[in-house]
Amino acid sequence: MEITLVEGDITAQRVDAIVNAANSSLLGGGGVDGAIHQRGGPAILAECRALRASRYGRGLPTGQAVATTAGELPARWVIHTVGPVWSATEDRSALLRDCYANSLRVADGLGAAVVAFPLISAGIYGWPVDDAVRQALTVLRPATPATVTEARLVLFGANTYATARRIFETP
Repeated sequence: MEITLVEGDITAQRVDAIVNAANSSLLGGGGVDGAIHQRGGPAILAECRALRASRYGRGLPTGQAVATTAGELPARWVIHTVGPVWSATEDRSALLRDCYANSLRVADGLGAAVVAFPLISAGIYGWPVDDAVRQALTVLRPATPATVTEARLVLFGANTYATARRIFETP
């Protein structure tokens, strides 16, 4: 699987699946989650409501992943995953890695070839960007999914992109 880094808006990526850094309610929120729901339109929210009414009555657990339609986004699916909130006193990095691993597993099950990931938990959840990149690469580099041929890490802002590029290129 090829890993590519791009600076940009994840909602503009023409891919098979876009990963959403969702909140556990699955009903939209701020940051990436809000942008995906806004640009994707009401079909995403309708499927998320159905998921809440059936399998995820208490919300999607941190680290898990589930797919819905992509609505009006230039993708076929949105894979929602709930990242952990950063803590200086508790190591939650395994949960962050689970977000990437479980999203890849869902993408593979859907038959997706190209998957766009945001830098999960590095926004309003406060995860330090450099470590968030390391955690993502820890999962993505050794991954060998059956159908996913490209994992695209979509980074918002020049500083975030520069940090990710530096870490990506360091052996």
